[in-house]
Amino acid sequence: MMGVALSLVGCARPHVSPLAPPPYRAEIGAGYDVTWMALVRALAKQNLPLRAIARDSGVIATDDVVTPIGVYSDCGRTGDEQLEGEALVTFTMFVEPDGAGTRLQINSSMRTQGHRKGSSGKLKTQPVYSCASTGRFEANLVDAIREAVKP
Repeated sequence: MMGVALSLVGCARPHVSPLAPPPYRAEIGAGYDVTWMALVRALAKQNLPLRAIARDSGVIATDDVVTPIGVYSDCGRTGDEQLEGEALVTFTMFVEPDGAGTRLQINSSMRTQGHRKGSSGKLKTQPVYSCASTGRFEANLVDAIREAVKP
């Protein structure tokens, strides 16, 4: 019995998770108040649900957002097949003044909600895999903020 179980486990293809990138950091060439308002406006335009917003500490956290795997998240592969489906993503933004400019850091947390190997079959909820950011959300958000703070 044990030999059969081990042979089945030995033939299973391993899940290869993507390497998590470091937090996204950017410098904005405008003061804290102007940058803060631009960030809040950019998040509102994207219609992201916010869990916490604290201007005095410079923290904004989003609630879970469902997105297609591959847009904001890379959830790795099982064997040779990329995972496809849906991911739950959350972002936490830290804003702090830096002289005449402002520093922005964006942390992300992502995991699968429903996935499948390649384009085969129905979406499965189990097991849940952790995902890594593609950097697309962060780059687009920083571009929107920089556009909004232009003189």
